[in-house]
Amino acid sequence: MNRPARATCIALSLAATTGCDERTQRKGLDFTELGAAAGLDLVTTSGETPSTEILEVKGGGIGLIDHDRDGDLDVFVPNGASMAHPQAGPGSRLFENLGALSFADATPASGIDFRRFAMGVAVGDADGNGWDDLFVTCYGRNGLLYNESGRFEEGGKRSNEGHDAWSTAAAFGDLDRDGDLDLYVANYLDFDVQNPPARSTFKGAPVFKGPRGLQAQNDALLENTGQGRFLEIGESSGCCAVDPAYGLGVVILDFDADGLQDIYVGNDSTPNFLFRNLGRLTFEEIGLRSGLSANVDGSTQSTMGIGIADVSGNGFPDIFTTNFSNDTNTLHMNKGGRFFDDETRRFGLGMREFALVGWACGLYDFDLDGDEDLLFFNGHVYPNASLEIMDSDYRQPPRLYERKGHAFYKVEASEAGAFLDRVHCDRGAAFGDLDGDGDIDVVVSELNGPLRLLRNDTTAEGWLIVELIPTSLGSRIEVEGGGSRQTRWIHSGGSFLSSSAPYVHFGLPRGCQSVELRVTWPDGHVQRMSRVMADQHLRIRRH
Repeated sequence: MNRPARATCIALSLAATTGCDERTQRKGLDFTELGAAAGLDLVTTSGETPSTEILEVKGGGIGLIDHDRDGDLDVFVPNGASMAHPQAGPGSRLFENLGALSFADATPASGIDFRRFAMGVAVGDADGNGWDDLFVTCYGRNGLLYNESGRFEEGGKRSNEGHDAWSTAAAFGDLDRDGDLDLYVANYLDFDVQNPPARSTFKGAPVFKGPRGLQAQNDALLENTGQGRFLEIGESSGCCAVDPAYGLGVVILDFDADGLQDIYVGNDSTPNFLFRNLGRLTFEEIGLRSGLSANVDGSTQSTMGIGIADVSGNGFPDIFTTNFSNDTNTLHMNKGGRFFDDETRRFGLGMREFALVGWACGLYDFDLDGDEDLLFFNGHVYPNASLEIMDSDYRQPPRLYERKGHAFYKVEASEAGAFLDRVHCDRGAAFGDLDGDGDIDVVVSELNGPLRLLRNDTTAEGWLIVELIPTSLGSRIEVEGGGSRQTRWIHSGGSFLSSSAPYVHFGLPRGCQSVELRVTWPDGHVQRMSRVMADQHLRIRRH
């Protein structure tokens, strides 16, 4: 099929004629599933198959990173290990983007030789040298892989990132507005591979134990003290002044528009946290007061995936979370920064997916019509799960919902592609424009299964990608044109244990040729651009 070529601009202003025309008729949501044929030839490792312990079922993150700064997104896979050899797995992998959705294994050339029981990844320029680094969470010691002009070196004592825990999700953010990236690490629970816990039951069936009944772990907050060196400040910051929880997700973002980046933590079977940033690296946990700790019924959920978008259009980030079976996924709407309201049912996302166990998710404008759609991936944790035994199958299909006004509508395989009918046991996913055609593609990680790439085949024009140089996690970007206003954020964390493209993507109203653009950088500096042309990947340097 014919695809519009990427237009790239490194500039501070663009001249264009403001106006609208009748352009290509929109086709709607349409994906094609690829995998090994695209060069992403890897079967991930996370313990044995079938899984016998909780450690084996939680991993599977994906990271998108332009590791060589050639202008396209490469794919990093943390990968895991076995319980018998948790420090000697098959190793993390880096796939270089060769263009046209073709990838090649670049692991040896990149210097990466990381073989621990890895879980997830956060991407960010930790040492400020202009090259994005990789923070890899693990069962055991984590790793910070510094990017030195396209080759990676593990930080060791330089970074002070290695604490012995079972870490899952992580996110970078400039929490003290000093110009460098701090780091929040979500930890899960105490687990000894040499002495696993006794068996348990679920709905009368024998299963592995956890998380309930096992000791949760405190999370970690690391201050960047300069040049990528980190200092643990969990106690002094107030982030450890909470009961330990089973952390599985984290997003760093300014949720209340006060100019300071806050920390949202999704927990498994325990209340979710919202750490409001009070300044000077001190935080107040307001999850219960804000309405984010539980759902509308006051019930604690098992939060896995996290999606961020301005669904309501009020300029504040809303939060979608995926959860365990026999529960709903949840959409919390941000009511001006200090309170969130569970509007799951209002938006048509209530009981429809009651049998699914949700993991990675993304709120993106997949069909380029000016609002965010919803895609999430599923799969049970218990290999013996079935509808007859647990009201839920082990392998499950993904779900795609199209946004239409104040509701989401389920999209069928006959409309968007056969991938919606195929069952997997999925975990992580990362979202970004991998082929340079202006729409959002997806890389998905299946538990002990092959990587998959979902190529977005939307044919409509009308898009704008905005990338900031430097990346500047925590930035807010607004566009106005064609009678609509949209808000996006460049943030770290979300999906599930994964790191998506470090830029924002806008689908534009039909016929909109140019927009007005406003960037609010993490330190509060505002930069405006007028008459920005549509259909381009725009790179903006700060002035």
